[in-house]
Amino acid sequence: MGDLLGVAVLGAGHMGADHVRRLDRVVSGARVAAVADPDSDRAKEAVAGLDGATAHTETEAALDAPGVDAVLIASPGPAHEEALRAAFARGLPVLCEKPTVPESEGALRVVEAEARLRRRLAQIGFMRRYDAEYRRLKSVLDGGRLGRPLMLHCVHRNVSSPPDFTSAMLVDSSVSHEIDAARWLLGQELTAVTVLRPRASDLAPRGLQDPQFVLFETDAGALVDVEVFVNCGFGYQVRCEAVCEAGSARIGEEHTMVVTSGGEAREEVPQDYLVRFADAYDREVQAWVDATRRGRVTGPSAWDGYMASVVAEAGVRSLAGGGRVTVEPASRPALYDDCGG
Repeated sequence: MGDLLGVAVLGAGHMGADHVRRLDRVVSGARVAAVADPDSDRAKEAVAGLDGATAHTETEAALDAPGVDAVLIASPGPAHEEALRAAFARGLPVLCEKPTVPESEGALRVVEAEARLRRRLAQIGFMRRYDAEYRRLKSVLDGGRLGRPLMLHCVHRNVSSPPDFTSAMLVDSSVSHEIDAARWLLGQELTAVTVLRPRASDLAPRGLQDPQFVLFETDAGALVDVEVFVNCGFGYQVRCEAVCEAGSARIGEEHTMVVTSGGEAREEVPQDYLVRFADAYDREVQAWVDATRRGRVTGPSAWDGYMASVVAEAGVRSLAGGGRVTVEPASRPALYDDCGG
């Protein structure tokens, strides 16, 4: 096992358990060395059958476990800052699920801590950058044959929301993926946001403003709109259409199977993000493992994570108070000059 990258996975819930499975069965060049979760039974269940993997209830115990070379953070967002700082203190490369830290102040502290190291250690888990359809759309836009992008139309729908989901989380949790995808696809910064409230769906829990319509402006004059609907009831759907000067390109409508039988055609609709983006997660983690074994850090940076938090917070302010809210980030450290967007 000495030739394999030993990974400590922090968090053994829905996302963490899937990453443990991925590192053990899908990704090459790595192994699970340790798992940490406050629920000791869940941590032990996650490492059951994994040769040499240890279970822990404390983050630092997992990071200090024998054979740990890198860290994958899949714990709840509020625990990320402490875990990132602990990994930085040990010089351990990190793949951290979004959000970096839920509040932009915490995300900025992470950026500043990494900048003081004068080297990147963290990659943030915006997995859409690894999705085959998103990558094709990025290639088309970068190629320039459709002319300058003018608008992005985005759809983000979930079957249902968790019991503790709030109206603000539609923006700072769900739409955070569109925030990063828009910055990456367009190579532009989001400078202002307006959140509009259509009538709430009867399928939404009482008090939840669902759906929402989010409009972003960019520093190059493009517009990005997002329909976010987290209690649509019928499936998980993510779509994006880029409208450019000389044409348009649309993704997200064919990522499914169509069954024809008995004189009718039936299209399957994924029910979960782990199904829709399974390949993207596989590519993301494999790319992180490959880069880490070469002593490199690629992919979305801690600065990208901070920008997602800053833009999302502006959106939450717009949701609460109405109207257009400008995005006002801190100055970007020189470490990230080649990482923005």
